This record gives sequence, structure tokens and C-alpha cells, in this order.
Amino acid sequence: MNPVPPVNQAVANLRVLLIEDQRAMAENIWEFLEMQGQVMDHAADGQAGLALALENAYDMIVLDLGLPRLDGVEVCRRFRAQNKTTPILMLTARERLEDKLLGFEAGADDYLTKPFELRELAARIQVLHRRHQRLFPSIVQVGSLILDLIQRAATRDGQALSLSPSGFRLLEALMRRSPNVLLYADLAQALWGDAEHDPARLHTHISLLRTSVDRDHEQPMIQTVHGFGYRLVPPAAA
Repeated sequence: MNPVPPVNQAVANLRVLLIEDQRAMAENIWEFLEMQGQVMDHAADGQAGLALALENAYDMIVLDLGLPRLDGVEVCRRFRAQNKTTPILMLTARERLEDKLLGFEAGADDYLTKPFELRELAARIQVLHRRHQRLFPSIVQVGSLILDLIQRAATRDGQALSLSPSGFRLLEALMRRSPNVLLYADLAQALWGDAEHDPARLHTHISLLRTSVDRDHEQPMIQTVHGFGYRLVPPAAA
């Protein structure tokens, strides 16, 4: 193995999920990236990897294309269907352009073909992380409502809001599209990864979110657009 370059403090302490079924390769990647200052999680199959990716907040996902139980393309597709923007670096032993295009279509951000140098892997992670920070800031704000995607916390007028995981996903979707209307199907996709929805369940989730966001405030931010969906607006525009 080549000497380990100095840790780049600008991208140290990233939380990285490695989804790789080849044990020896997974161990090499894990050890190298840990020496670079990253915090590692690992899954050895697609289903376990997807569950971890959806359950936790990661800065980067390194995803093998050929996985048992659920291949990398399907993992990527299902993850993106949940409106997740975490950068995905896909690893593959396949060199065909068609395979790479399929991965990009599913939502991968970059490709690295096996075999590869671990230093290149670390460099790709740095580049993807910087690009993602520019495109998707970790703080989303609408008026006095602030959502911290890293800390998984929300405040309005400086007061902490109590949000369930479902409420957090719903609020993120509304804030990212604010002040535009989010259709019922879009809200269901953000909540459950499926545009099909039970209106009663959806309205229940919105009601609970309203209790957290608008309680004790004169001007509600979450508005109903009858027959279409909901939108979130700054108080001054309410």
C-alpha cells in the first residue's frame, strides 16, 4: 500500500457509509479512510446498506455496484426516491459505459472502476464533499425557521422544535420547495418513498408537524392549498 498522505482537515471527520461485500476490500478501504480522519460504518449487502443509509445521516456513501440481496443501482435508486441528497461514489468492476450510465441515471454522483488506488478514492470523496456543500448547504432556512441537516435539529425564533423522523423529512421537503406548493404525491414520496398515499395518514403527519412549527405563533407557516397539497411560507408572506 502507498504511504498515507497527511489528513486534509477540511474533509476530516466525515461520516462515511461503505457498502461493500468483498471483505478484504472493505477492510482496506475502512482502514485507509479511518487514517484519513473519517468516521466509518459498513454494510456487506445492499439491503443492510440501504437500511443504514436511510436511518442515519452520512456525509458520503461509497457503494459497490455488485452486491448481494440488492444491487448497487437499486440501492441508489431507492435511496434517491426518498429525496436523499447524500453524495454517492459507486465502485464497480464493470467498465462498460452502459453500466456507468445506468448508475448515474439511478442517482450516483461519481464512479470509480476497480482496481483503484486508495489515494484516488480519498481524493474523489474530498471533491464530492466540497461539491455537495456548495449545492446542498447543511443549514436550510425559511424566515426564522432553521433546519440543521447535520445535527438533525430545527428551531423557530430560536426555540427548539420537537420533530419525529417523519416530521423532519416532511419539514425538509417543504422548506426546500418553499414557498412553492408541494403536491400530496410529493409529500408522500418524501415520507414513505412512494407517491401512492393514504390521505388520512398524510394529513395526520401534517397536523403533527403544524403543532411543532406553528404552535404559539400568530402567523402559521404551513398552509393548505386545497385540492393540491401544502406549502411553507415565511410569516411576513403568510
